[in-house]
Amino acid sequence: MPSESQIPIASQAASGRFAARVALFYGTLFGMSGTHLPFFTVWLKAVGIDAFWIGLITAVPPVTRFTVLPLVTELAERRHALRGGIIVTAFATALGFSVLGTQHLPPLVFLIYAVTCCLWTPMVPLTDAYALRGVKRYGLNYGPLRLWGSAAFVLGALVCGLLLDLIAARNLIWIIAGSAAIGALASLALEPLDEAKSARPVTGGASALLRDGGFIAIIVASALIQGSHAAYYIFASIAWQQAGFDGLTIAVLWVLGVIAEIVLFALSPRFTLQPSMLVVIAALSAATRWVLTAQDLPLAILAIVQLAHALSFGLTQVGIMGLMLKHVPGHVMARAQGYLTACGGIVSGLASVASGTIYETWGQGIYYAMAVMAALGGLVIWLARDRLSHQPHNAASGG
Repeated sequence: MPSESQIPIASQAASGRFAARVALFYGTLFGMSGTHLPFFTVWLKAVGIDAFWIGLITAVPPVTRFTVLPLVTELAERRHALRGGIIVTAFATALGFSVLGTQHLPPLVFLIYAVTCCLWTPMVPLTDAYALRGVKRYGLNYGPLRLWGSAAFVLGALVCGLLLDLIAARNLIWIIAGSAAIGALASLALEPLDEAKSARPVTGGASALLRDGGFIAIIVASALIQGSHAAYYIFASIAWQQAGFDGLTIAVLWVLGVIAEIVLFALSPRFTLQPSMLVVIAALSAATRWVLTAQDLPLAILAIVQLAHALSFGLTQVGIMGLMLKHVPGHVMARAQGYLTACGGIVSGLASVASGTIYETWGQGIYYAMAVMAALGGLVIWLARDRLSHQPHNAASGG
């Protein structure tokens, strides 16, 4: 594989076509998540599934992220078929949710959902790996591609929320399945980017990643900073409700954070700092955000604090993807994304469990623990900054 400087510059039309199709798929991918995350449990309850089974069923996605997911991303990469892997997982996801809608018995729902999640959860790391290959090939920026996913998440949640007042809750599954089907169709528009199977062997590269201290620093820092959002995702709405905020106010607070994230993704091509410094800034911003969130803030101040989601989440994502692009060889990018997601899943899962225990005793004080997590993530990248300042894999990179 020739070095990046030897790759001919693609035409503006080809670059724009790739960007538009990836942005469209990111939109369908996270738009489906916007319908699933807030309303899947509502459907489970509506079809008569009790709290015990709901807890068991909703625990499936995190488990697949650190078990099956890395195997799927590795298989797609070994077969030089990122695009093919995305298409297969997209159609399997749509089929899985469609079949799920016909079942109401808890054991069958659990089984079908588990099988579906085995192919659904790898879609994000596969898409990120595919997008980063295109970013490198066409000289694009990751942020403007990814922002359409955040925008679609908001749109999906709002649309599903509006429909909840118009249709029976037991029919919500068909909105989720329908959005997954739209994503499957959008996957067909993605352009082939994978190297020919004879381009280079891929054996050994993945195991070398796990011996690379720089890569380990990247995935651990990402897991700690993004995992520090666990208490926010679980308890923010509960705490705001207890503080006397109505449902619309709570929804606006959530949307403010996502809008700020979208703006940051749009502006990210203008950032000139090294990715490692972006991650350090994101970590410090996250720690500050959680310390402030732990306080009893008036609504106006809380709304301003919510805008920090752009830094705590969005800037972390931009910085981590920048580090992955610089530090990870293209021919193992999918497996690297799998390891990144798996590590994040483990840390987020543990943080979620710990959050429940701590919140029972300390309430809003849980955010101090989240602040420590975020700060540790920043410290990891700061200590590894010299290792990450050079690109040890570039000579061997591909894809």
